[in-house]
Order: sequence, then C-alpha cells, then structure tokens
Amino acid sequence: MDIEKLKKYDWSRVYFVIGTSYAGKSTIVKNLAKKHNGIALEENYHDAKLPELDSKEFPNLCYTRDLQDWHEFIRRTPDEYYNWIQNVKKECEIVEFQILEELLPKPENQGKLIFIDTNICVETLHQITDDKHVLVMLSDPQISITRFFDRPDAEKQFLYKLMLEEPDPQAALDNYREILTRICSKESYDELEKAGFPIIYRDENRSEEDTVCLAEKILGIVV
Repeated sequence: MDIEKLKKYDWSRVYFVIGTSYAGKSTIVKNLAKKHNGIALEENYHDAKLPELDSKEFPNLCYTRDLQDWHEFIRRTPDEYYNWIQNVKKECEIVEFQILEELLPKPENQGKLIFIDTNICVETLHQITDDKHVLVMLSDPQISITRFFDRPDAEKQFLYKLMLEEPDPQAALDNYREILTRICSKESYDELEKAGFPIIYRDENRSEEDTVCLAEKILGIVV
C-alpha cells in the first residue's frame, strides 16, 4: 500500500466506519448517506471488482469466486478460516482504495459526502485521516457468535443450509461456531476499542434515528 500516494487524496468528504458484526455499520452508512444525499459504500462493496480480479494477485478474495464446491468453505478448520479472513482483509484494503481512487475525482461526486463500511485497517486510517472521519461501532462479541444464523440475509442462510446438508450437521455447526469465536474474539474487540477513534456501542434501546444523530455529533457533520 502506497501510503504517501494515499495522503495526497482529499479525504475530507469521506467517513470510514469500522467495527464488529451486529454493531450497525451498514445501517449507519446507509442512513447517513440517505440523510445527507451522499454516497453509501455498504458492506462488501469491493465485490463490484471481484469478477475482474487476478487470482494470483488476490488469491484470498478470489477463493470464493472460484470455489467449485461450497461445502469445502464450511469444512475448513477454525485456524484455516481465521487466517483466510485476515488475508482477505489485506486484499480488500487494496481493492477498496482502487474503488475510491476512481470514485473521488468523478465530477458527479464532487461535494458529496461518502460513507464507507470498510475493511481498511486501523493503522492505515490513522495515516490518511483523523478521528473526525472514522467511527468505530461495537457490539458484544457473543452476539455475533450466538445470533449469526438469526439474520435473514441470503448469504448466512445459504451457509446454514450447507451445514444441514453435511453428514454430521451438528459437528458442522459446532465447527462454524468455533470459527466465529475465533473471528469475534475479545482480543479483536479490544483492539478496535483501543484504536483511538470515537466509538458508538450497540444499544438495543436506541433508535436508528438517534444513532444517526449521535454519529453526526461525533463526526462533526453539520445537519
């Protein structure tokens, strides 16, 4: 990653949202963009580039694109899955910046605020922007582990169906729970909490509208 090149870009209109699962990242990005007539780059927006990626340059991102049998995906050990996720994040960062470098100069985007649910790492964000342009959103790690398959979205239900098709469905589910435990660890949570950026903690009693107002106040976005 060419940090010096990235520093030359004007990031003043760009707001990065990082954090844990089930913390509301995609929701806040969508709602802020809607309220401010901005641009929302929601979860996994890097997928737009996936068809054109070279598997030699981006082997981890291309793993699912080129996968022939999705049962292999859920049969990986927690260590294999965790290491893959960490490498995916590194590759995502490269692709995300490629997208942003294309997006920022476009005439139709000038003056618009851009809100991003991002994989860009804390270290990179500290080098290119400030704490008025990064928001950390956190939820209890146990929520991601215990409620992963409660979400109705197609991706998670697809994985759940695959596990039920396994010779030993319970063993498959237990293995994936262990994978989630590794990914949603207390260590990962603590790292984000101590990242040095402002934080919004998940609160079941806070409305989406209230969360938007809280984010605007934290980030200094004028209504």
